[in-house]
Amino acid sequence: MQVHGMDADPIFAGEGDLDAARALVESTTTAELFLYPGDPHYFADSSLPSYDAAAAALLRHRTLAFLAIHPG
Repeated sequence: MQVHGMDADPIFAGEGDLDAARALVESTTTAELFLYPGDPHYFADSSLPSYDAAAAALLRHRTLAFLAIHPG
C-alpha cells in the first residue's frame, strides 16, 4: 500500500493522519509513505487552485509503478 500527502497539510499532517501513516509504515514492509512539500490537501486534483502539477506527476508515477508491480 502507498500513502501520499503533503507534509504541511493541516488535515493530513495536523489531524493525525500523518502519524497513523508513519505507524503503519513502521509496522509492515509492504507500506510506503510519500510526503510532498506543501500544505494543500487536494494537491492532485487539477480542477482546483490547490493543484500542484509537479507533486501530482510524481504521485501518478509512483502509483503507476506500484500498480505495475502489484497488478490486480
